[in-house]
Amino acid sequence: MPSETSILLEHRGAVAFVKLNRPEQRNAFDAPMCAQMRQTIDQIEADPSVLCTVLQANGLAFCAGMDLKAFLAGDADRILFGEYGFAGFVKRKRTKPVIAAIDGAALAGGFELMLACDMVIAGQSAKFGLPESKLGLVAAGGGAIRLGQRVPKVIANEILLTGRMFGADEALQWGLVNQVVPDGNALAAAMELAEQIANNAPLSLKASLALSDLATSQIEPALWEENDRQMELISTTRDAQEGPAAFVEKRAPVWGGR
Repeated sequence: MPSETSILLEHRGAVAFVKLNRPEQRNAFDAPMCAQMRQTIDQIEADPSVLCTVLQANGLAFCAGMDLKAFLAGDADRILFGEYGFAGFVKRKRTKPVIAAIDGAALAGGFELMLACDMVIAGQSAKFGLPESKLGLVAAGGGAIRLGQRVPKVIANEILLTGRMFGADEALQWGLVNQVVPDGNALAAAMELAEQIANNAPLSLKASLALSDLATSQIEPALWEENDRQMELISTTRDAQEGPAAFVEKRAPVWGGR
């Protein structure tokens, strides 16, 4: 386990609270953070006292996605293609529901992390988006797969191809979040929802979540295979290096189309 604790875990009764804890990096995931997230969810899944999880974050941003400096340093494989995919989470089949409590920005992999959760509470000023097309990458943490399952195809295409950000009210309108609450209240609202869930029968919760996930679980393996193939192809291109480098260097990218 690395010395930096990038994922914090706390228990309150039957609810586990997982907190992203790299605020200086806007909670962007590097490989050690992915490993810690994977281990934390393993621990929650193995703990019979936990019936629901709330995912939150330290700092002004929920999650900026992948740590682009780590990507440029050659750590893409461990961040994107490690066990359970990006963040050690997005491909994970879980038996216990996870509620995302989002204040600030959930962008790129941060938005994909949100899409992998079962319910979402968002603060009024929360921002969402998949800017990978601006970076020479693709939304390979489940964004390109799951977004089209949640919203009309034309909306999914607009979000994916423009890379634009959108707000909490639009996310609510499209059914991407359960509630929009005043800024700073997302955690409290998520706690209230988690406690309602945790008061119910554990076996019923497990069975209900499994049935709810059944439709997508039948088709996702093939989708993930193609998803990873596309990301592996694009991650070796010049554009995939140019986009993150330009972002880190705060300049306009120069695309080469290769």
